[in-house]
Amino acid sequence: MNTVSIIVLIVLAVLTIVQVMRISEISSSIQGGKDNQVSEKDNDTQGKLLLLVGMGFVISVLVMYWAWGYHSLPAPSSEHGSEIDSLWNLSMLIINVVFFIVQPILFYFGYKYRGKKGTKAVYYEHNNKLELFWTVVPALFLAVLIIWGLNVWSGLMMPENEEEPIVIELYAQQFNWTARYSGGDNQLGYATVHEIAGANIVGVDTKDAYSSDDIITKELHLPVGKPIKFEFRSQDVIHSAFFPHFRAQMNCVPGSKTYFQFTPTKTTAEIRQDKDVKNHVAEVNEIRLAKGEDVWEFNYVLLCNKICGAAHYNMQMEIIVETEDEFNAWIRNKKRSLRLCN
Repeated sequence: MNTVSIIVLIVLAVLTIVQVMRISEISSSIQGGKDNQVSEKDNDTQGKLLLLVGMGFVISVLVMYWAWGYHSLPAPSSEHGSEIDSLWNLSMLIINVVFFIVQPILFYFGYKYRGKKGTKAVYYEHNNKLELFWTVVPALFLAVLIIWGLNVWSGLMMPENEEEPIVIELYAQQFNWTARYSGGDNQLGYATVHEIAGANIVGVDTKDAYSSDDIITKELHLPVGKPIKFEFRSQDVIHSAFFPHFRAQMNCVPGSKTYFQFTPTKTTAEIRQDKDVKNHVAEVNEIRLAKGEDVWEFNYVLLCNKICGAAHYNMQMEIIVETEDEFNAWIRNKKRSLRLCN
């Protein structure tokens, strides 16, 4: 009922605006268009309003940085994360410097050169030095960002590890994740959507020898300090595996396999002791307790960063980063459960 009422109100508002515009056009036609003539007073008022709005806009950006800046992510929990953050910080520095220089100038010029009686605009045809300046300078900054970004990306996609990474598949479907561990041989068995049936929710080919020790689970455990190679598949639409605290993201494309690799550097227990994380948890729990909800405990999380459907917001999976001994114990327990099921 509320939805219908909102739709009716929107339709009535649109009709009202249309009628007001028609009345304005008729009134202007009757008066011979005199009410559409712009006076010097109109120009002066609009120029001052533009300057006021511009000042408010720039100040509001500063206020938002101050009020909500601390909600940004804590320090990265992966080896490559610091490089991603450095690239991000440089990009945002350039953007902010340009923004806080250009925006005030634009709004001030709009005020300064507002229409005045007897004032004529100056026709300025060309200036080679200015053209060279605002072409070369942005190009240099972009070249630095692009080359740096490509080097970082190449290092992430083709890392030089001294040890073989642990292979884990993440299978995406509306609206959940399924993890498949490669077992003792560290090789995943062949899988395809054509094999999906019953309990075989990710389509593993049971005839493939490599699939015999694969472990399928709804939990994602990672050992700290060990390189992890993720392979991604999707059953239905394009999803995006997003590990915000590890500064990693990769699309999951139906009919294709993508991959990404990173090395966790902080266990879940360690990140929970981070000052920024503790402050964030305290703030969230203050709100939850006021609503009568349970206390929340921080965990790493895997999200879908594509709008993949109605329940996109709920496509999440908790990640537990633990010591190598804890991880191995968890794997042994999963293998034992697998044998019992078989």
